[in-house]
Amino acid sequence: MKIFPLNQLKDRELLPGGKVKFAHSDSMTLAYWTFKAGIDLPEHTHPHEQVLNVMEGTIEFTIDGETQTVDAVSAIIIPPNMTHSGKTLTDCRLIDVFYPKREDFAALDAE
Repeated sequence: MKIFPLNQLKDRELLPGGKVKFAHSDSMTLAYWTFKAGIDLPEHTHPHEQVLNVMEGTIEFTIDGETQTVDAVSAIIIPPNMTHSGKTLTDCRLIDVFYPKREDFAALDAE
């Protein structure tokens, strides 16, 4: 059994106004985000399937050109290689699940 005490994971500021902590299994990555209101999440793609869980707050999220406002407690499924972006409308707490594991994020934890 592998346990990740969240208060012991390293906080990173990968985007101004947003902090993240990562937990990695052999095949998945969990990302625990906190964002201030008004933060733009830039448009991007990646080969991973992503499930974004809005735990607190409200986010405007765009997938493949379709924009919706999503409140807590909701989940958004983002298929692999799908263009997506967002903007936090309030302070937010989000949990991302990526499959397969995000090796780029895991490499940050190896530093």
